[in-house]
Amino acid sequence: MEPYVIAPARRAFLTDKFLTCFDAAPTHWFSAPGRTEIGGNHTDHQQGCVLAAAVNLDTIAAVRPTKTGLIRVMSQGYPMCVVDTKELRPVEAERGRTAAFIRGVAAGFAGLGCEIGGFDACVASDVPPGAGLSSSAAFEVLLGTILNYLYFDGKAFPLETAKIGKMAENVYFGKPCGLMDQATSAMGNLVAMDFADLENPTVAPIDFDFTAVGYALCILDTGASHAHLTDAYAAIPRELQTVCAYFGKTVLREVPEEAFYQELCGLRKKCGDRAVLRAMHVYAENRRVLRQTEALTHHDFAAFLSLVSESGRSSYMYLQNVLRAGSSACQDMAFTLGFCDQLLHGEGAFRVHGGGFAGTVQAFVPMERLHFFRRETEKVLGSGKCRVLSIRPWGGIPITL
Repeated sequence: MEPYVIAPARRAFLTDKFLTCFDAAPTHWFSAPGRTEIGGNHTDHQQGCVLAAAVNLDTIAAVRPTKTGLIRVMSQGYPMCVVDTKELRPVEAERGRTAAFIRGVAAGFAGLGCEIGGFDACVASDVPPGAGLSSSAAFEVLLGTILNYLYFDGKAFPLETAKIGKMAENVYFGKPCGLMDQATSAMGNLVAMDFADLENPTVAPIDFDFTAVGYALCILDTGASHAHLTDAYAAIPRELQTVCAYFGKTVLREVPEEAFYQELCGLRKKCGDRAVLRAMHVYAENRRVLRQTEALTHHDFAAFLSLVSESGRSSYMYLQNVLRAGSSACQDMAFTLGFCDQLLHGEGAFRVHGGGFAGTVQAFVPMERLHFFRRETEKVLGSGKCRVLSIRPWGGIPITL
């Protein structure tokens, strides 16, 4: 495997920024990747199955340890953020802010027995925020990787770093999420994950190269913002919770599918139709992930593409995370999916990507159609809105220059 190399322009930019901000040179470098969800749309928070991959867009940091006990982070495009590691309890005023990630990750490592010290960091990212590639998870994993190698001798396993990132996002930042994003960023590669045991999910790497079978993995930015959609995202686990509560359970993984279908009449009355439809999606999507994993393992790419399309239809029809409630004029996600359908003419596959409602669409495009596909989508969506990604073999890592 070739070593990770920082592009000279990125390295020069961060070095200059670090010198300007901290009047010293960085001594360490770190990187954590964004991720793409390949299969398992909204299944992780129900202790389901997920297929995901780290991608070649990452968040990097130039770092210098200090003895001040302060973590000072200057992220490109943002003001300086300072957190005192002497106080690691959640701060209500920081909810929804960068400081919450920093304080939460530091608290998580302190909980492992790490003697937290301070550091200065300049951070730059080419993981676009709001694009469904999980820029927040990359940042959390980056922070964890820094602390792990500066102050914990690298003793934390990638999955431990991922759990700390999830805790920081849930408890300190105040956003509900599963473990998929952080786990994929921390571990790297293409991985199949089963969250039946949340504390110890099974993770199996899959050796598969999409380009080797003549396909490009594309992410299309629909142009729609995730702003004001927190309630829409939170409604999905909340409605699924009502289905689980009907059976005295907490997640769908604990509810046998047969029992669910036997109680459809009662469930519709108690929980409402959308909650029932969303549960139908989760059950079917978990099976699809297992079939996708099997298809890739046996190099049956045609079967895999068919399952990607099934997943997209299920997210649209059952999970209903494509259309934003109350909006008829602006249906960016639905439009982009429809446009992909017209451009691909039954070749390849496409689906809603990540949380849905806004953000991005994922498409597997035959290489011979890639130039056409990219040109036409960018004519309509805008320049740079079609990103061609590759799978990154590394998770969160220190970088040797």
